[in-house]
Amino acid sequence: MVRNKAAVYQFKKQTGYPNGRPGYVIDHIVPLKKGGCDCPENMQWQTIKEAKAKDAWE
Repeated sequence: MVRNKAAVYQFKKQTGYPNGRPGYVIDHIVPLKKGGCDCPENMQWQTIKEAKAKDAWE
């Protein structure tokens, strides 16, 4: 799946971490594969550990 790089950059900038956040990844609240949009409103910072657990559950 191709990610919207502009949306990712906008999310990072809006949250105050334009270069990323150490120890965190960007997570889609509603997964893209389940119809979630690739937009800042559907993104959140999640720890790497939390992301791995959520990915296994999804």
